[in-house]
Amino acid sequence: MVDTMALLPPFSRAARTPRTTPRQADSPAVGPSGLPADDEVLLDAPDELLAPVLVAAARGDHRPAAELLLGTRARGDWELRDRYTRRLAAFAGSRAEWLELWTAAAPRDPDVLVLGAQLAVDRAWGSPARTELLREVSPLITAAARTDDRDPVPWRIALDHARGARAGHKYFGELWEAALRRAPHHYGCHVAALRYLAASWHGSHPECFDFADRAAQDAPPDSLVQALPARAALAYLTDGCGADVPLERLDAAADRAIGLSARFPAADPWAAELRNKLMYVLVRLERFPEALDQLRLIGPYATSFPWDHLSDDPLALFLRTRAEILARVADPAGAAGNPRSERGGRVRSGDH
Repeated sequence: MVDTMALLPPFSRAARTPRTTPRQADSPAVGPSGLPADDEVLLDAPDELLAPVLVAAARGDHRPAAELLLGTRARGDWELRDRYTRRLAAFAGSRAEWLELWTAAAPRDPDVLVLGAQLAVDRAWGSPARTELLREVSPLITAAARTDDRDPVPWRIALDHARGARAGHKYFGELWEAALRRAPHHYGCHVAALRYLAASWHGSHPECFDFADRAAQDAPPDSLVQALPARAALAYLTDGCGADVPLERLDAAADRAIGLSARFPAADPWAAELRNKLMYVLVRLERFPEALDQLRLIGPYATSFPWDHLSDDPLALFLRTRAEILARVADPAGAAGNPRSERGGRVRSGDH
């Protein structure tokens, strides 16, 4: 087995730039369970800052998006910048003329360039000729990376691009070092590295956990990197192949993510994906009371991931899983199925 730690250099310690958290909207009415009704649950709801930007973008106006991304860059708020880049690139995927007009108006704008690079990678990823198309995207990513030397988001895009293009370990390691120099604890870059390791050595779950645990141990307590071991646990639980990971390690990953979740307010759109992933892991580990705790913290904010990797109808699967959690907490002896990947996956009992 290749030594993954040789590929991914040690993490340096650095203070994390504080994140500016958008104020959340008022929570919807809750039912007897303390949870919002099914028809109150929203999938991938934008936060208070992004929502008006998307409304303006639907009218063809790029200026609010430019102000939003400029603000994240000026503050060095790289986690928020990464999230908004992904969401706005997804919008541009269905409304290409919106980004084309913005590009024509400001062709060298760093925010336009990073959006263009993200969109190009997204488009190539879904093609049967992905590897070849991704190679053609490289100049766009290079241009985005050169505009602001502090910004790790182009390097996260480069890491994703390298995985899709099946880049070698040496080249990926160089990209990884460059990303770390800009933001040692950037969550998106760490997820990209974790996914590269998983793709390069399919089934190498213990090595992926080694990487995730090491990163989390080095990161500040409020960093999203604290949730990286739970991300590794999710991949393991939905994979169905490779070496076993001890149950104690899975539980420790969930415990670490629970601690991070507790740092965010309830019904916070920012923490929604973290909590959706954690809820799935807790259900697969049959820790139903703790899964219910996360459901109450999630409030009305379901997210596509991880449910869209398990079902063609992510919201329906989220709601079914929510009902199963309530049933299992009310009747611990009752039988209820766990959410399963359509590709199969592991279960707790008897596997470890």
